[in-house]
Amino acid sequence: MGQAGSRSALPPRPSGVASRPHQNGLIYPLDLVYARAGLEMPKVSVVAPERIPQPYRSLLVHDTDMTLTLERHFGGRVALRPLSTFTSRRSYFRRVLLVQEYSGHPVEMGAIRMRLDVFSAPLRTKILRNEIPLGRLLRDGKFQYQSRVKSYLRVTPNAEMMGVFWMREPRVLYGRRTEVVHQDTKIGDIVEVLPMVFR
Repeated sequence: MGQAGSRSALPPRPSGVASRPHQNGLIYPLDLVYARAGLEMPKVSVVAPERIPQPYRSLLVHDTDMTLTLERHFGGRVALRPLSTFTSRRSYFRRVLLVQEYSGHPVEMGAIRMRLDVFSAPLRTKILRNEIPLGRLLRDGKFQYQSRVKSYLRVTPNAEMMGVFWMREPRVLYGRRTEVVHQDTKIGDIVEVLPMVFR
């Protein structure tokens, strides 16, 4: 009786927190990062690319480097702000915020799972420093890879996401989930979510 009572007194799992995020999950690895932190998941659904409004569509539906796309759109370099990092087996996980270098205004939040053993030691060291956006590092390091979009996302942000995006109320945002492929082998997963964009 006492033992059963103590078990029932445990706090319930926060609603929306996935118990076992999986690599085939809709927002993996963002769901894993949030689950580790005990944070509620944002509400996410798949959206067809033609149903994404502008300017989100031009920022998401393309085969170009995302860092370069954001820099062209916002008219200047973006800087990286690490939010959380950890290593599990062969993979390095990080959640980051990309911000305008000249203003600090957020332009993207990304969650990344990347195998480190495929990179040269100098490039691996730069990735682990969490100072430069991944797209710029791979481009400058002439690392050959493909970024394959798995799905486009319609996102209603959770409170934490609203905070990093300076939002006062939840508004629909858009993003995408991609796989990173090197020499026909998947080496990473990325989820990118854009804040509210008006131009």
